[in-house]
Amino acid sequence: MSVPARAYLSIGEVLGKLRGEFPDVTISKIRFLEAEGLIDPQRTPSGYRKFTSVDLDRLRYVLAAQRDQYLPLRVIKENLDALDRGLTPAVTPGSVAAPRLATVDGDFAPAHFGEASELRLSRAELLQSSGLSDDQLTEVEGFGLVTIKGRYYDADSLAVARAVSEMAAFGIEARHMRSFKSAADREVGLVEQIITPLLRQKGSEAKARAEEVQNELASISVRLHAALVRAGLHRSK
Repeated sequence: MSVPARAYLSIGEVLGKLRGEFPDVTISKIRFLEAEGLIDPQRTPSGYRKFTSVDLDRLRYVLAAQRDQYLPLRVIKENLDALDRGLTPAVTPGSVAAPRLATVDGDFAPAHFGEASELRLSRAELLQSSGLSDDQLTEVEGFGLVTIKGRYYDADSLAVARAVSEMAAFGIEARHMRSFKSAADREVGLVEQIITPLLRQKGSEAKARAEEVQNELASISVRLHAALVRAGLHRSK
């Protein structure tokens, strides 16, 4: 969906919105920060900059970090990258940023399965956030429990890695967890069998219905799994 024309601000309008909080800011300063890659405003066909509210917020963050924390542009850029990937920037130099999005380890209501997390973690960030060692992560990846997508791991990878780390505390190794992956794959296959006919239908309503059915079935399958495990444990007493 296109952004309405007046959703954009000119560089002069941006300057006007920033001047109250940052009296020393200038158009040259804004252009410099753009040249350094801290903001990336769009351009009109004639070459004029078009700033969004996101660009304005990033400028406020940069200017405040320079004024209040005396951070160099290199660190500010790293912090912005962390924020873009759903992380809280590292507090001290050399430390690892931590996830801030609330899409990891949430409940398993149907809506949960339709959420698309923006979280993107480097290997070091995944290790830090999950508690796995590098060797454990390599083993987990070897069994297909966690998969890197491009350069980063997503929220699903973090949720799996955290669960594996917690189970490892009880002496359960990654190779023991292949049965969980096999069971999950079978459940996914069953869901796909149900929604495939819906996806073959034409129209956006059919696609929306397929997604609704997929999320509902996924939620039910997780509840069923939990109920069966609980029932099994009760029988063993």
